[in-house]
Amino acid sequence: MPSPVDARIKLLYERSASSKKVVESIREEASRVGREVRIMNFCGTHEWTITHYGIRSLMPENVKLIAGPGCPVCITPGYYVDTLVKLALEGYHVLTYGDSFRLPGSSLKQPRSLYDAKAYGGRVTVVYGFNDAIELASRNKGETFVFFAVGFETTMPSTAVPLVRGNLPENLLIFPAYRLTPPVMRFLLEQHPEARIDGVIAPGHVSSVIGWRSWSFLPEEFGVPTVVAGFEPLDVLLAVLLILKMINARRPSIVNEYTRVVKPEGNVGAREAMSRAYKVVDAYWRGIGVIPSSGAVHREEFKKHDANARLGLEERVADDKLPGCKCPEVTLGLATPLDCPLFMKACKPGNPYGPCMVSVEGTCRIWAENVPAISSTLLKNK
Repeated sequence: MPSPVDARIKLLYERSASSKKVVESIREEASRVGREVRIMNFCGTHEWTITHYGIRSLMPENVKLIAGPGCPVCITPGYYVDTLVKLALEGYHVLTYGDSFRLPGSSLKQPRSLYDAKAYGGRVTVVYGFNDAIELASRNKGETFVFFAVGFETTMPSTAVPLVRGNLPENLLIFPAYRLTPPVMRFLLEQHPEARIDGVIAPGHVSSVIGWRSWSFLPEEFGVPTVVAGFEPLDVLLAVLLILKMINARRPSIVNEYTRVVKPEGNVGAREAMSRAYKVVDAYWRGIGVIPSSGAVHREEFKKHDANARLGLEERVADDKLPGCKCPEVTLGLATPLDCPLFMKACKPGNPYGPCMVSVEGTCRIWAENVPAISSTLLKNK
């Protein structure tokens, strides 16, 4: 009986004339390259599409699709979680996205996450977005709310715009954990040449905010062909084909495949609000290190809503790489989930040990939930 993945591949390839044509063109271009080609898909949603639809199985043997640092929850410092767990147990009402609810802190001791903190009696509520946080704080003036602002540039406008407009309740504080995406690609290419990246599929969601021009440095400075792509299987296949064509033509460039959403300059209004509310700083990425100009903190005029400033918290770098966990290597494309001895053993979606198993954009979580054959085999060998 065919597996669910086999069925999805059949639907994608055999029943789609466009996909079939693109796959055939990919194979033709790949044969002309004459060497291994490693293409990194930055976004976690791209990784989901690639894995869910079995796109790797359609690639020629010399084309490798590598998952990159496209999961903001996965790289959020464990120290942030430790701090918010403490606040929740001290009576502050912590608000979090569902993706970061079970994110483990830097300690193996309980409570490790906001999920655990809630079980221990802490005040923790999962919200869909920052508007929910505003509504909760407005209705409950007697409580102090702390919003865990996790995300890349895609989610930054959700706090930046209300901050700039000045319509936040006084009892709502923001704990900023934002990270910026182009700097981590620069860091990866400069500090980890062993990743051997020949092409990049840049994130469509992020690029809709910051614009496709933000990725021009990849071909211009590093000679890496780059395609900003959408999230349908055909989008990803087209991105791979365009990268292979640029490699064969020896003309690295930036191509915007996602023209239906992404503009050269991005969302100007959102970018202006982000620039006014936040300033760019060097920032720590979990298990990876401090990356220059990759974080965002509130500007002075907005410090009244900054949790660190209002509650006397200090930013610091702590060792938060969990023993045995290979999330940092997976995040940088230096390993796959199958290289981790804990994958689908001590670390599963229902009981995540490392951060890459928590979020729906985490590579380990994606592989665990979308590759049944891999998961079942590993579970049998437990």
